[in-house]
Amino acid sequence: MTTTVPALAAPAANQPLVRTTIELRTPGANDVAIDIKFAGICHSDIHQARDEWGVGLFPMVPGHEIAGIVSAVGSDVTRYRVGDRVGVGCFVDSCRECANCLAGEEQYCLKGEVGTYNDRNHDGTPTNGGYSTAIVVDENYVLGIPDGIELSEAAPLLCAGITLYSPLTNWKAGPGKKVAILGMGGLGHMGVKIAHALGAEVTVLSQTLSKKEDGLRFGADHYYATSDPTTFTELENHFDLIVNTVAANLELEGYLKLLALNGTLVHVGIPTEPDSVKMVWLAAQRRSIAASKIGGIRQTQEMLDFCAAHGIGADIEIISVDQVNEAYERVIRSDVRYRFVIDVATFANETRADA
Repeated sequence: MTTTVPALAAPAANQPLVRTTIELRTPGANDVAIDIKFAGICHSDIHQARDEWGVGLFPMVPGHEIAGIVSAVGSDVTRYRVGDRVGVGCFVDSCRECANCLAGEEQYCLKGEVGTYNDRNHDGTPTNGGYSTAIVVDENYVLGIPDGIELSEAAPLLCAGITLYSPLTNWKAGPGKKVAILGMGGLGHMGVKIAHALGAEVTVLSQTLSKKEDGLRFGADHYYATSDPTTFTELENHFDLIVNTVAANLELEGYLKLLALNGTLVHVGIPTEPDSVKMVWLAAQRRSIAASKIGGIRQTQEMLDFCAAHGIGADIEIISVDQVNEAYERVIRSDVRYRFVIDVATFANETRADA
């Protein structure tokens, strides 16, 4: 028996998303069936729906910030029960055999993790994301959402939250550490909240001071405009860690000089063009430059539990299914504070059909 559910899909590159239906796989013994309640919009959804990375599989149902309720479980599922609050992030499978998978770093699977959308399952069938009313996922790639977080505010944590939590914890942000978050968008605002909760001294580096009030409310201790040249002289040799959330090429020399001895600049915003770095900029204070993406399942669950314990959720604007195309344009204009989340209940006139 096949199950079809309403979804929102890009029929081809650079075309508006349209309502459609998709087929869900029949749940297996280890599968969890989830009724999706909310789906966050990530900038990478836009990149992929518009085939800006050149690897688009169409029609494409985007969405890898998924929050919902378990509707059914397979006979061998032990971690979840019907009615549980759960999430699905950026991947839904991996090889489970390589050194990275065995270490709990499935996002760096040596054979390639299976993306939640715009990818293929191991059997060759395409994956479909969270812009739909339901999804079926192996229990090993499902996250439990604690009661302390609203489902709508939890959805963006499955990408934006873990994208910042992973480098902040891996590079040991905490008491006594001076941490800068570069950029105050969907990623950056989560970085400020998490770095503050970890106990670090937090500085926001943003192009202007227009979001200063928000930054301080989220927990920043300091807020500087990168458009002001005095920022780079005042803060030279200052930070232990800078997490760059900006997905554009920057003049790296100025930012690297803000790092103190043994400091690290970690990129989570990945520009499409290569950067140029002079080794003398690093050697001067034994600085490092690195990049990070998301976290594995274990670390993502740790992040959700941490956010619940500290009262952290994403600042969101909830939209309907029919506002997604408009929201894409607003994301490009940086006209959102700070993450769009789709209320999947707005598929209301579409009903599930079993055949």
